[in-house]
Amino acid sequence: MPDDAENKRPDELAPAESSGAPIKPLGPQYSSLVEYPKESIVADAGQGVATTASKDRGDDSDADVAPSSDEQADSVTRKLEIISPEAGVYLLRDRAGKVLYVGKAKSLRPRVRSYFREGGDGRFQVRFLMRKVRDFDTIVTANEKEALILENNLIKQYRPRYNIRLKDDKSYLSAKITNHAWPRITVTRKIVKDGGRYFGPFGSADGLRETIDVIRKVFPLRTCTDTVFRNRSRPCLEYQIKRCLGPCCLAVDRDEYGAHLHAAQLLLEGKNLELLRTLRDQMKEHASRLEFEEAARLRDQVRAIEKTVERQTVLHHWGIDQDVFGIYREGGFIEAIVLIVRSGKLTSTQGWSFQDLEFSIDEVLSDLTVQYYSGARTIPDEVILPVELEDAGVRAELLSERRGKKCEVFVPQRGEKLRLLEMAMENARQSFLSRRDNEKTREAMLEELRIKLHLRSTPKRIECYDISNLQGSMVVGSQVTFDEGEPQKNLYRRYRIRSFEGQDDFASMYEVLKRRLERATRENIFPDLWVIDGGKGQLNVALEVLGEFNLREQIDCVSLAKQHVLNDGREIEVTKSEERVFLPNRKDPIVLPKNSTTLFLLVRIRDEAHRFAITYNRELRRRARLRSVLDDIEGIGPTRRRAMLRHFGSLRRIRAATIEEIAAVKGINLPLAAEIRRHLDQMTALLDDVEQGEQSSEELVAAVEPASEFPTRGESIQLHKNPL
Repeated sequence: MPDDAENKRPDELAPAESSGAPIKPLGPQYSSLVEYPKESIVADAGQGVATTASKDRGDDSDADVAPSSDEQADSVTRKLEIISPEAGVYLLRDRAGKVLYVGKAKSLRPRVRSYFREGGDGRFQVRFLMRKVRDFDTIVTANEKEALILENNLIKQYRPRYNIRLKDDKSYLSAKITNHAWPRITVTRKIVKDGGRYFGPFGSADGLRETIDVIRKVFPLRTCTDTVFRNRSRPCLEYQIKRCLGPCCLAVDRDEYGAHLHAAQLLLEGKNLELLRTLRDQMKEHASRLEFEEAARLRDQVRAIEKTVERQTVLHHWGIDQDVFGIYREGGFIEAIVLIVRSGKLTSTQGWSFQDLEFSIDEVLSDLTVQYYSGARTIPDEVILPVELEDAGVRAELLSERRGKKCEVFVPQRGEKLRLLEMAMENARQSFLSRRDNEKTREAMLEELRIKLHLRSTPKRIECYDISNLQGSMVVGSQVTFDEGEPQKNLYRRYRIRSFEGQDDFASMYEVLKRRLERATRENIFPDLWVIDGGKGQLNVALEVLGEFNLREQIDCVSLAKQHVLNDGREIEVTKSEERVFLPNRKDPIVLPKNSTTLFLLVRIRDEAHRFAITYNRELRRRARLRSVLDDIEGIGPTRRRAMLRHFGSLRRIRAATIEEIAAVKGINLPLAAEIRRHLDQMTALLDDVEQGEQSSEELVAAVEPASEFPTRGESIQLHKNPL
């Protein structure tokens, strides 16, 4: 929040004793102030001094004696009278001491007093905030720039409810150059202080992955993980196809590797023209020395980069880096977007949506820009804003220090930069309209689901459950969660059946649902609708579990039965049944129209639960296969098992190896190799069954996944590591 937005009246900037608007007694909402223990606050700005509301309790006998409400109200009033007029940060706290809001001010005294003065801040949201505020702290800093830094650090630490936070920042990808003797370039969603260098975040995941793909094709940098790099004994396929110099095993010139890394870094930073100019000069130099093969390689690199660059929108040709912020608002709904311009080209965009905010545009923009540049982000030459910020000079100074050279923060009034700002504002408006249309579409889809399935209310949170097993073994359950029609992968859960052994879908479903409700009861978070993968039997199991927890009137429940073949399987054309939805207290299922929105949503949720269950089942089978086959052999422990897998690469190759080949592994002699060979021969039938089952499950996943909009098996998915 811009902290000086309301410090314009001379009477508010005057000292307390001469203020023309004296502080009135605290309102009735402060009559029940309760003292609480304070945690210490450290001002990492370097020169901050904390002023806390807690009193020294020198006598332990007074610790249990609560002061009266009048005394506490008087204490807050006294604190308001002695607030420092210097720059700093203030924290507004509730009855329990929780930080509700963090703000900064050029002068703490008038800014904090405006909150407690009757009529001092007329905004509805601030009035609602002050109903909960029972105390405050202030931290004095040396100047406004340090207050800006400290405010951002405290917002990250306390995550106050009434501060704007870029909550969806984690959904954007960044590129990372690892901190290694031979660095590699990876794609990540997490930014940690591990010595690596980060670029981004990038608004377009496809655009970043395409750039990384070009880098891997053009520049021969290593792509293997550090673990693989340490344990390589010979160059891999990437070296054979000339996409890696092979630093894991071969003597590589560090200067040459560093030159390739620097070129890739220029591409990530959007400095395409500089990179192309350098490569063309090198190409001409090699051609002049009649090194045509090397010149041709550089020519191919230039063409590959030009093919990527030509799709970017050219805004201007003077080649500066700019971040252009645009904002559109309708009441409390605000859409913000930033156009990321690098070397005169629009490379990507990034946007945020805020709801129920009555703060002014300059306050929203102030918080947004502070948090946007707080991480490992490239700082441009210019930051273009739609409204003037009172502390724009301080922000420009801070960004310039972080960048190492000058960065300007300003509002353009004319020319090309004004047209660029207008483009950002129009993009923000279009993004707002598109988001609102999507929300209306989801609302209509969920309302249609309520009507078609005769639900008690429109389901906001939907959970779907599925059971997966392999011939009665490795029985697992999966839970996927959709909120407002969209998957929430951080709420996915997977269950391993514990109460019995063997194959019993009904008992497995009973255990999964019971454990889910036990957790929901502890956390007091319940879904609106259960979708069970199965028929009427699985639905009855779910209803029984809901009855045990007295939740049948609170949670709606349906089951979705898969399609089955209706005609003879020997016929060329296969005829399948329609998807059937079973409802409680209804004998016959509902058959939804083939292209209905309701059926699409249910099938999408069911297929995602099925995919998630099969993924977990396959992972457990892989672990069990390695453990049962190798660990059951006497004399084989973790060290020798790793040595064998490292030597052969897979269990399939170990099974095909002879006794002499097994004995060639470090730490394994001929008698032990013979015992391993004998054990593998005994396990042949079981291993064939496992591999056949795994292959069938993979085919089933491949058949399911194209129907849904989710990552393929090759892409990463966030899994909950601890089954409930």
